Amino acid sequence: MSYAQIGPISVHLPEKVEDNATLQEQFPSWDLDLIAEKTGIQQRHIAAPEETAADLAVKACEQLFEREGLDRSSIDFVLLCTQTPDYPLPTTACLLQDRLGLKNQCGAIDFNLGCSGYVYGTAMADGLIQSGVARNVLLVTAETYSKYIDENDRSLRTIFGDAAAATLITAADEPSLWGFQFGSDGSGADMLIVGYGGGRPADDAIRPRHRKRWKSRLYMDGPSLINFTVDAIPRLVDEILEANGLTDDRIGHYLFHQATWKMLDQLRLRMNIEPERLPVDLADVGNTVSCTLPILIERMRQRDQLNRGATNMLVGFGVGLSWGGCLWRDQFRDQA
Repeated sequence: MSYAQIGPISVHLPEKVEDNATLQEQFPSWDLDLIAEKTGIQQRHIAAPEETAADLAVKACEQLFEREGLDRSSIDFVLLCTQTPDYPLPTTACLLQDRLGLKNQCGAIDFNLGCSGYVYGTAMADGLIQSGVARNVLLVTAETYSKYIDENDRSLRTIFGDAAAATLITAADEPSLWGFQFGSDGSGADMLIVGYGGGRPADDAIRPRHRKRWKSRLYMDGPSLINFTVDAIPRLVDEILEANGLTDDRIGHYLFHQATWKMLDQLRLRMNIEPERLPVDLADVGNTVSCTLPILIERMRQRDQLNRGATNMLVGFGVGLSWGGCLWRDQFRDQA
């Protein structure tokens, strides 16, 4: 039997950079210093008006193919996680297959899961590989949340950035991803939602949890999301450790979805984890939704911060509500 391994990762960020100094000039009344203190974010990359999630995804994948010298015919499946698809239909992953020139025998599906999407995607890739359906899975995350945000929205514009990441999930002889656990709570859908644009009529749609202060299509109740996260994620971590006979001291790094500095800091305090073991790295990109984990992994690899053979934990959480986590040992560099 073969097992999934997180192989090389390529990240693409849109050309336009929107920093806090620019926002301060545009909105003098905004307290950008206080916002940055809470979010930990100084700038974000923003897709151009005509630039879509698929466009970002293509660039990330092309970079991966060129840098790694990959044979396109070796890709057996494309998994695309996005909450900003180019069209309601057809599936954006199918468009990606065509634009990348992949073989017609390549499977392609979208899944709409946001901030927990990378963990879910690695689990699906693992299932495809263990079942023998695929040996090389292209897991792509691509988000353009900026298209849902009104320019006057102080609460969202200072947080979310656009990005795409392409991860090659390859077959390996030894497991390096295991202990997957997931959760969902649809009763929290009103915390983070785009309430119109789908098939449900606007007058019958889920209402935001509290008064909607901004004109953005996207609504977020930040305090409620923090409360959910600080309650659900430590419990998830404990469940994963217990189910796999591990204790905290056996975990090298806790790699969590990069939401905001405040949320991650509260998790660190609640779980009594040293800052160096729960890294925060979003100052120059913001919250890129499903892209935060592959961006974090790639940056830590570049800085050689992932110890060979160490057991780490990947955790995603957010919109849905949904969450998921697993144990991961980075074997890619050992075999490169």
